[in-house]
Amino acid sequence: MEKIASFQIDHLHLEPGVYVSRVDSWNGVDVTTFDLRLTAPNQEPPMDSAAMHALEHLGATFLRNDPSWKDRVVYFGPMGCRTGFYLLLFGSFESKDVIGLVTSLFEFAESFEGDIPGARPEECGNWHDSDLMQARWWARRYLAGTLRGIDERHLSYPHAF
Repeated sequence: MEKIASFQIDHLHLEPGVYVSRVDSWNGVDVTTFDLRLTAPNQEPPMDSAAMHALEHLGATFLRNDPSWKDRVVYFGPMGCRTGFYLLLFGSFESKDVIGLVTSLFEFAESFEGDIPGARPEECGNWHDSDLMQARWWARRYLAGTLRGIDERHLSYPHAF
């Protein structure tokens, strides 16, 4: 089997950022997959599952309610390695095209108070595994350390190995 493109990125040199992982086309429809990388893989601890789960619920809710983007959202969810999230959008985009959206998403998460959307037993298969305070901490960290003032180096993957 061929090695998929995301496994060809040198994760020893990957830093937090907003990267285009791939653009897929089928029957004239493009879907862009973004790698929203919150931690430096293999250099920093991954996020815990409860924080990721809370961010997943907050992010999906925010994105599917954003008036300008909601009809383009295909998916928002965690990476298995727990170092970030995937955001899939209908259309062909570059990282710079979504910085405003991603920043707004994490500002929403950083300041969110109250019950996490969709986190009741009848709404979620693992409703009790959620940590809003940790989610807010990760959102604040990503905003301050990556999104605000992001440069070109953190918008394009480092060279593959």
